[in-house]
Amino acid sequence: MSVKKKPLVVVTRKLPDSIETRMRELFDARLNLDDTPMTAEQIAEAARSADILVPTVTDLISEDMISQPDCKLKMIANFGNGVDNIDVAAAHARGITVTNTPKVLTEDTADMTMALILAVPRRMIEGASILTEGKQHWAGWSPTWMLGHRIGGKRLGIIGMGRIGQAVAR
Repeated sequence: MSVKKKPLVVVTRKLPDSIETRMRELFDARLNLDDTPMTAEQIAEAARSADILVPTVTDLISEDMISQPDCKLKMIANFGNGVDNIDVAAAHARGITVTNTPKVLTEDTADMTMALILAVPRRMIEGASILTEGKQHWAGWSPTWMLGHRIGGKRLGIIGMGRIGQAVAR
């Protein structure tokens, strides 16, 4: 009785530990443990050797990589919301399935929006920079230093009530 060989998966960047652990369980996984961005040639080599490529949004997966005569890929599973970094038409022409991770950043994007809503009127970035980088120029606290603006009692206008707009409203 022969043991079925696990698919070879090449992951282009360091992913959360729980994901990498699960990948090791399910696949013959080549992980990027030091998180150094792969070069175009390294990604092209992965396309020649792997069954599945797991790039991130910063990895350009071009037609040239996908069209290599010895490209073995059966799937490109993008770790990101979109597929703008992948030549999807070239992948489909080769019979390569392209997937992504939709909707995973909705709450995170809403959280960052709330952080910016608080940080901008209170001049938090500017103040932190002065305290960490310009200490020699800071004369100390005063009642009007970095006063900024209150957001209490203000109205928040949300343009677009898609997933992210609704999450911000919640």
